[in-house]
Amino acid sequence: MSFLTETLDSSHIKKEFSCGKEMLDNYIQKQASQDVKRKLSACFVFVGEDKIVQGYYTLSNNGIPLEQVPESFKKKLPKSYASIPTTLLGRLAVGKKFKGNGLGKLLLIEALKRSYLISKEIGSFAVIVDPIDEDAENFYTKYGFIKLPDSGKMFLPMKTIQQLF
Repeated sequence: MSFLTETLDSSHIKKEFSCGKEMLDNYIQKQASQDVKRKLSACFVFVGEDKIVQGYYTLSNNGIPLEQVPESFKKKLPKSYASIPTTLLGRLAVGKKFKGNGLGKLLLIEALKRSYLISKEIGSFAVIVDPIDEDAENFYTKYGFIKLPDSGKMFLPMKTIQQLF
């Protein structure tokens, strides 16, 4: 299976990455490598031949309380689960120089594909995102993510993602 991205490693040039959101810039420049080493997240980077990071996303295991699942989905889930297993798309960012060419959409599609493939081996009901701001929320809404009640998080059910692939 071929992907656009590579797993983050020491050969990738991160210091020049700038998407305009300080939290996302700092993450890839200063923290991502440590999170990968500690197995807190997996980080996938899109790079050019020069190995400069142009965009990235992170995935990790997650769970959401059953009471946060919208009623229309909750009624199909067993009541014995206090927490529903999900995949967290923790961060997704595209460098300013590379915005406007669809890279964000491609990274999202790839993150969803990875999440779907993983869900065949490890249970995951949905992909969860926690948008950093209104722009991010609008981006995820455009691709079908649904707001979770009583939280700023959004989700896309794995059954919906499965239809894409």
